[in-house]
Amino acid sequence: MSLAVKLLVIALGLCVVGAAQQDPGKKRILVVCTGNSARSQMAAGFLSSFDPRLDVYSAGTDPAPRINPNAIRAMNEVGIDISKGHPKNLQQFVHQSFDYVITVCDEADKNCPNFSGKVGKRVHIGFIDPAKATGTDEEIMAVFRRVRDEIKTKFTGYYEDEIKKRF
Repeated sequence: MSLAVKLLVIALGLCVVGAAQQDPGKKRILVVCTGNSARSQMAAGFLSSFDPRLDVYSAGTDPAPRINPNAIRAMNEVGIDISKGHPKNLQQFVHQSFDYVITVCDEADKNCPNFSGKVGKRVHIGFIDPAKATGTDEEIMAVFRRVRDEIKTKFTGYYEDEIKKRF
């Protein structure tokens, strides 16, 4: 077998592997934040709860060591468990393809790298950082709840108006 034929076989094999990784019946979505500890985790939790055909990931430009416990608590209050997740570095996703890449904080929007994988649509739906809230535990949780509810409202609208129509 010539070198050209071997290279063609390898290339075809890679194409088949790449195609098998993306289920045509699913929409791949990446939600990006800075720390990947609150907003992006909550948004990914909501998106995953909307439709089993969504293959949702979240990542950060500068990931925190763990998910913010207040984000976990706020999401548990609405019946969504994000406690099993962990912050991931955005760099591990830049070579993958996504139907949607959604940034949820201004810093991540400014620092979001170019993807070598295909990105169908890149959008920014920004929220304040609830992790910067100060005060009593109840005052901090009030901020997390407000941001959680804003995320739910905006992502429900985006899902209904944009994503759901693309199936």
